[in-house]
Amino acid sequence: MNLILLMIISYLAGAIPFGLIIARSRGIDLRRAGSRNIGATNVLRTVGRKEALFTLAGDVLKGVFAVALAKAAGYGDPYTGLAGLAAVIGHDYSVFLRFRGGKGVATSLGVLLMYAPYAGLVTVGIWLVVVAASRYSSLGALVGFTLLPLTLYVFDNGGSGVMLGLLLTALVYIKHRENIRRLLEGKESKILS
Repeated sequence: MNLILLMIISYLAGAIPFGLIIARSRGIDLRRAGSRNIGATNVLRTVGRKEALFTLAGDVLKGVFAVALAKAAGYGDPYTGLAGLAAVIGHDYSVFLRFRGGKGVATSLGVLLMYAPYAGLVTVGIWLVVVAASRYSSLGALVGFTLLPLTLYVFDNGGSGVMLGLLLTALVYIKHRENIRRLLEGKESKILS
């Protein structure tokens, strides 16, 4: 498969707004409800647990799909990571939503679980521990992804995964700017408040 075609397919897969589609099937427009984000946390708050789980699964699978497709096409590092990054960019800046989108955490985790499974599991674990302790999903993501480059260095033997980790972390921080402000001001919403 041509590399450009791989990137386009990965981007388009990432751009599918599962949360928006699932919420709309229940009569709710996520862009006008709750935090107005299209991710699983807002689906949980505004629609329900089952719908949030489906959204989370769909968003994770977008990242898994992109990396798996690159591997199936015979690509190795760093191209498998680039395909995953394209899926995350698709989620964050979806062509189907006028280049708006979600925050990319679940799709990034899908990429990691396929690209560097141990680092992905550690990142999921960090997210779960921080969320359980604080009840802030955004804080869990920020802590997990802050540590991601180091996690990838340890579990990916310092390969090209570190650069992928830095790029994914940068995207998470860019998309969480408002969350960071609210956390600092003590105004961030808890995952189930």
